[in-house]
Parts: sequence; C-alpha cells; structure tokens
Amino acid sequence: MGLFYKPKNATVGDVIPFYDEGKWRPFYLKGNRAYFGDDRTSGWTMLTTEDHLQFTEQPTGIRGGTGSVLKVEGTYHLFYCTFQQNPKRETIRHAVSRDLSSWETLEEDSFTPDGVLYDLTDWRDPFVFWNEAEREWWMLVAAKEMGKTARRGCTGLCASKDLHHWELREPFYAPHLHTSAHECPDLFRMGDWYYLIYSQYTDRFQTYYRMSRSLAGPWIAPETDSFDTRCFYAAKTGTDGRDRYLYGWNPTRYYDMWKFNPPIYPGKDYGSYDWGDTLIVHKLVQNQDGTLGVTVPEAVDHALTVHNETPLVPQNGSWTVGPDSAETQNPFGYSSLLFENRVPELCKLELELTFSESVQELGVALQVDEAFGKGYYLSLQPHRGKAGIQIRTAHVRRRRLDLSL
Repeated sequence: MGLFYKPKNATVGDVIPFYDEGKWRPFYLKGNRAYFGDDRTSGWTMLTTEDHLQFTEQPTGIRGGTGSVLKVEGTYHLFYCTFQQNPKRETIRHAVSRDLSSWETLEEDSFTPDGVLYDLTDWRDPFVFWNEAEREWWMLVAAKEMGKTARRGCTGLCASKDLHHWELREPFYAPHLHTSAHECPDLFRMGDWYYLIYSQYTDRFQTYYRMSRSLAGPWIAPETDSFDTRCFYAAKTGTDGRDRYLYGWNPTRYYDMWKFNPPIYPGKDYGSYDWGDTLIVHKLVQNQDGTLGVTVPEAVDHALTVHNETPLVPQNGSWTVGPDSAETQNPFGYSSLLFENRVPELCKLELELTFSESVQELGVALQVDEAFGKGYYLSLQPHRGKAGIQIRTAHVRRRRLDLSL
C-alpha cells in the first residue's frame, strides 16, 4: 500500500516527516536490535530522498524520543523528548541548527509538566505548529492529565510567542478513552477540515485520527478512525505543498521486547509486537465527506512496471480460465486457483475482483503452501463489510500466491 524502508541491522522508529528545499528529509529513531533496556535507540538519523525510492542517511548526534522539526527564518528547530528513570520524568527539549548537520541543544529551553494539569511521567512527542488565529506557536504533547481514573490519556497543549518559553494550557483533546498518553500527535488542515492524528497501544495498537471544522473542536471520530492495520504505528504526516504523506512503522514480532508472548506458540507470527522496524509511507487521500484514506505514492507505483507472467492453475472448484482472467461459479462451496510462479521479493499485485451478492468470502493468500492450509490470507467478507488479514501459519518461506474465491 506504500513505500517501505528498512536500514541494515537496525530498525526504524517514530519518524518525523520533514520537507525542505525540494527534498524529503524525514528524521527517524535508529534502533539497535542488540538493545533491550530503556535506551533502545542509537539516536536521531536524518534521511534524504527526492523520490521516496532512493535514500541517504546522516546521523544528527542527538539522542532522545520523537517530536517535530520546523524551519523558521533560516533556522531549523528540532523539538524532542528525553526520559529519566529515577525519579521517573519525561522532558521536552529544543535543539537548533543552521544546516541540518550540526545541532545545538538549548538546555535552558527544556521543560517538564507541573504535576497539576499533567502527570509528570507522560510528557513526550512534542508537535509544534504556528496558530495564525492566535498569533502564537502551539505545541501538542503526548500526555496524561491529572484525574481520578486510569483513563487520563490526552493530547496536551502548550503555547509560546518565541519558541523558547512555553506556557502550559488545558488539554487540547481529552476524550477519556485511553489509559496511556496519545503518542506521536500530529495536526494539519486539508480543505475545510482539521485533522488530529495520534497513536495508542492500550486499547488498540493503532494510529488514530479525529476531524473537526475548527481547532476548538468538537473532534469527530469517523466510523473508520484508523490508518492501515493495527500494527501501523507512530504515524505522522508531512507535505511537499501538493500532496500529504503519512510516515509510520510496522513492527517485528521477533524479540518479545515486552515479555508478552505466550509460553507456547507455533512461530514468531503469533508473538507480540516489538518497538519499531520498517518505515512505511502512504499518500493520504481525502474523501468527499472529509474522511481520510491512504494510497500508494506515485513514485513507488510507477517504479514497479515490469510485467510478471502469472499462469492461472485451478485447484478447487470449476473454473473458466483465460489469458489474464478466471471465473468460477460455486455458490455453496470453495474454489481456489494458483498463480503458478515465484512471487518476487519486491512486487506489486493488481487484481480486479467482481463478485455476486451471495459471495461470503474472497481474497488473496500470500506464501501459501501446496495444500492451501498455510499462508497469509487477505480476506474480504462483503456480507459483513469487513476486510482483514488472517495468519494460518508461522514462518512460511514459499513465495507462491493463491487467489481464493
């Protein structure tokens, strides 16, 4: 569905999208898989790309958690967060640069919550933007408001006239839905709508969004209020002035970082999600009703143009097979056919599926075995209005593809 990027022997975490002087320069937390304590990253690394296909890397020398980057009057500002364990405390920090290579952290600009409006232990992921109506800078923060119950996760708010001195304000968005802070907040306007994006790991491990006609709210939760699957996390957006892109990551399930894995399970696919792994970039699409969707960036879509012949071989049911199409009529049973070739490591699969109202389920199975019992099934269930991915094995290594109807 979008671009992916994976550094060698490392992981991508909590990306800051940033577009500057004709190039994308996303910053990401480069994770070290040898880790597993609180210091899991080797610091901020800046990528540079013009086409979302070719990347170069440059370390920044700054260590800490995610935030935001902006350019004001020739100076680059990086707002990020750091973590202290004893006593537990999270701090917002500010670094500046003239060239995106050499950074200076302004220690005097660091600040923590007050323990009155916001909890001291959740104060991270600052997102800074200019509020034209108020003529001041606003900072959204992943936070917890003070309160009696556990559901205190919120999007905090601070304001500044100069990017150096910040005043704490009442929470920007506090629906009392989540028990953890609203991680990686991001806000932008598209047409007549404002959009607030954040990620959550306590109720659903997903990237959510809310929409409003005004920064003052109310913030509406659309029927489908998340992007991609439940393992697309920490996503934030950036724009080149024409299109807006959503940068997030898909995690591994290999390391059991949080010690949540069941004691007996058939493979890594059934493990819990780790922190970070592969950068995923989607292009955002705005629907007529204001809701959002994602699609493939044009450069990525156009890069995959080599046609790969895929002979269609029926397996179950009665099929009529043509050069590039197949049809089956099996109203009370199961039909399947195999694309009899080796699916490349990097490829694009395009299918047009036409079905009757009586069809209960149809879809595609990736890396399926000969018996069609093991694989990764992208399942569409029209009568339920659902689409999902079902894993019927772990560590399937075959690169064959099955279209099941």
